[in-house]
Amino acid sequence: MADPNQQLPPGWTAEWEPDNQRYLFVETATGRAQWEHPGTGAVPEPAAPTGSPPPTQPGHTAKRRQYAPGQTQAYYGGADAVAAPAYGAPGAQPANMSGGQLFTPGLATENQQPQQTTGPSYYGQQQREPEYINAPGYGQPPVAGYDAGGVGQLADQFGQMGVNSGQKPFQIYTTNLLTSPPDPRDLELPPPQIRLPPGACLTNSPLANAHHSYQRCTVNAIPNSGSIVGKSKIPLALVITPYRSVKEAEESVPVVTDTIIARCRRCRTYINPYVQFIDGGNRWRCCMCGMSNEVPQLFDWDQTRNQPGDRWARAELNHAVVEFVAPTEYMVRPPQPAVYIFLIDVSHNAIQSGMVATATRTILENLGRLPNEDQRTKIAIIAYDTSVYFFSMSAESPDCVMLVMSDVDDVFLPKPNDLLVNLSECRTAVESLLGRLNDMFADNHTIGSALGPALQSGFKLINPIGGKLVVLSSSLPSIGAGALKNREDPKILGTPKESGLLQTASPFYKSFAIECSRAQVSVDMFLFSAAYQDVATLACLPHYTSGQTYFYPAFNAARSEDAVKFAHEFGQVLAMPIMLEAVMRVRATRGIRMSSFHGNFFVRSTDLLAMPAVPQDTSYAIELQIEETITTPFVVFQTAILHTTCYGERRIRVITTAYPVTSNLSEVFASGDQVAIATLLANKAVERTITHKLEDARDAVQNKLVEILQAYKTSMTAAGAGASAQLAICENMRMLPVLVLGLLKNVGIRQSAQIPPDLRAYAQALLTSLPSQLLIPYIHPTFYSLHNMPPEAGAIGEHGVIMPPPLPLTSERLERHGLFLIEDGQTLFLWVGRDSVPQLIIDVFDLPNYETLRGGKTTLPLLDNPFSQRVNAVIQKTREMRHGVYHPHLYVVKEDGEPPLRLWALSGLIQDRADVLPSYQQFIGQLKDKVNGSSY
Repeated sequence: MADPNQQLPPGWTAEWEPDNQRYLFVETATGRAQWEHPGTGAVPEPAAPTGSPPPTQPGHTAKRRQYAPGQTQAYYGGADAVAAPAYGAPGAQPANMSGGQLFTPGLATENQQPQQTTGPSYYGQQQREPEYINAPGYGQPPVAGYDAGGVGQLADQFGQMGVNSGQKPFQIYTTNLLTSPPDPRDLELPPPQIRLPPGACLTNSPLANAHHSYQRCTVNAIPNSGSIVGKSKIPLALVITPYRSVKEAEESVPVVTDTIIARCRRCRTYINPYVQFIDGGNRWRCCMCGMSNEVPQLFDWDQTRNQPGDRWARAELNHAVVEFVAPTEYMVRPPQPAVYIFLIDVSHNAIQSGMVATATRTILENLGRLPNEDQRTKIAIIAYDTSVYFFSMSAESPDCVMLVMSDVDDVFLPKPNDLLVNLSECRTAVESLLGRLNDMFADNHTIGSALGPALQSGFKLINPIGGKLVVLSSSLPSIGAGALKNREDPKILGTPKESGLLQTASPFYKSFAIECSRAQVSVDMFLFSAAYQDVATLACLPHYTSGQTYFYPAFNAARSEDAVKFAHEFGQVLAMPIMLEAVMRVRATRGIRMSSFHGNFFVRSTDLLAMPAVPQDTSYAIELQIEETITTPFVVFQTAILHTTCYGERRIRVITTAYPVTSNLSEVFASGDQVAIATLLANKAVERTITHKLEDARDAVQNKLVEILQAYKTSMTAAGAGASAQLAICENMRMLPVLVLGLLKNVGIRQSAQIPPDLRAYAQALLTSLPSQLLIPYIHPTFYSLHNMPPEAGAIGEHGVIMPPPLPLTSERLERHGLFLIEDGQTLFLWVGRDSVPQLIIDVFDLPNYETLRGGKTTLPLLDNPFSQRVNAVIQKTREMRHGVYHPHLYVVKEDGEPPLRLWALSGLIQDRADVLPSYQQFIGQLKDKVNGSSY
């Protein structure tokens, strides 16, 4: 790239900022710095205000801050902002000017250089920083004179005239998928920058827009009309993770405790950083509907110090994610306590597998971690096989009384009290029962499961209050309400009839789930059966009650790895803070409507989502529809969740995100968020498998990708509607095809006659509930080479353990003497090449040679040598680096080991051909043929 100092006007210098991967331009005379290229003769803009003026006196607020034309906020690239590497190149110029020709690097058009077809390959060479981070086009030199030439000067002139309102436009870069292989490091980049017009936000707070881990949109520039959405073919949707867990190094959500909640009188939007204060600060204009509202009298009063407060310091004006302590008018009843009812299968299979012993021990060890700060948490334990067993406990005695209900056709509660007890008051009795429960049923030879009656019993117990039913089941329900039959038929696997196995087999579970939702009861399912258990039907309960499903096929506690995995995940679920009796609504600027909803909840009215309990790190997708032309320069989406904390406080969590509005198709493509698009497609694919067929779901996903590629070719490239020798897509979405391929090869919707229905149903439950951070590795696994990882990999760095660079997902990278790690967030595979030297086996496994190594589920020893410690550190970091409760199993896979295990591990290398599924190159070829309108 040419030295930018040669293109600068006198008195300016360029300094490279490694943290932001871009140049900072400094005026030497004044020390003034800016990100934008000053351009020849351009007048430097005044510096951004560093803070917002406080009110000059009580009851009167200073005027809203004014912004110089063309000035951007710190949040979207100001000189003092800490920006992550973005998809657009620094100093990017407008993608196209009115009346001018669209500039798309990488594709040959008139007066442009053709794309280089011999770009750098990530195969067979050392990994290095992708070239596109600081260059105009992937694998091609910058176009001479483009940065500082006529287009740049024209943009400056327009900016000074007020056209674009000083908003920095998106720069679009085109890449050819046929010649640029996917780089897995692209998935670690943040989504395209949200570039709001200056003055959109009240403050310069970098937290005024919600982080994408809470709320993200499929495009970061919203089309101003439905016709532009139709032309781009990119689905418009929000992906929301409202209750994301907060790790130690992360900032917690600020809480507004003074119960002063300012809301719009018309659309009920909560005050946020994107409203406008008018009438001397005494009123505010809603950013959604434009309504003028009065500022509450105590909004500028500090109730803690009992003195006038600083309005500009209020959390709701500086933070996009905030929680309000709700006053009494937000309560239908007093906040409910946290209530846990454990329904434990004690049939012969459950006892013999060790599930009951492991579960009771885990509950016992985690009683102190259950949310119980207010000492109101209640607990009950119900056991079941073909009968239902209640346990009466009291604070006076450590002993409990077992009450047996053998007539499961007429469910009733044998006692009006002492079945559901206060955990703090009856702690001794609860601990005593948990310590003895496994021994009580140790000789139980009963085979069968009255799960339905047990659920009804738990519901009767919890119905007046609400709470969580935690179900642990080891066999197919066979007796009483909700009894199921084994419908697994190997002959229909891989046929159009297979989708019937993914639908609910009994109406009991859907109707019972809706009853639970109405009573604020959530259901979590822990399933352990070695035989068919009908996960598709049982997962219906968590789906409609905002719970979660966890599946442990062929669980056997005698294998320590099985016991550790279940105990870890069950313990995390028990200790997890949850939102109780929650309702969620998403509001948007006028003209945008929420059209459909995906995730674990029940839609109570047109747009009100009922969630009896919101677990942490669960994702929801909401499709949007533009009903009328949007005339505002930016739009705002606000998610509000009214809930009770598990500590007995009624709160409202509000998540606000603002996006610029555009009428420019190129900006829609340049702002596309490939991760959000893939998350939405996963949700829609699963929904379609249930309403249609598995094949229809696969076709729908692939057709949507073809539509996007066709729209891009037609509108953004020189080929237009004609055939093209290239397959073009914008740089920021170049990983979308490999993500779609990973989704098509995922167990949830993969074409295969070998996948058991339970495994497929559980994979679909994960596809619809995992947040993007966990979903992307689940459909696009991570692949590391450990035997030759850089010396710093596995060591402790500034941000914890340093990970090796990820490799492309192809077996071409496997070496016969190597050690590799393949992981998808749910399972870890340690691949050992057949020619591994004995020293490698000694250092990692403490065995003399490859021949003595056994494949399968294992726990890696931590040995007294640096390489063992580094490998263990990488595996431990892999298990801990993402949000969520999952503790993946580790499998050792020998290159010449058991074929099923080997094929399972290799299925994670999604760029390879597998069975009837194409390789990445074949898939890209098929896409190219379809985009050009020919069959393949």
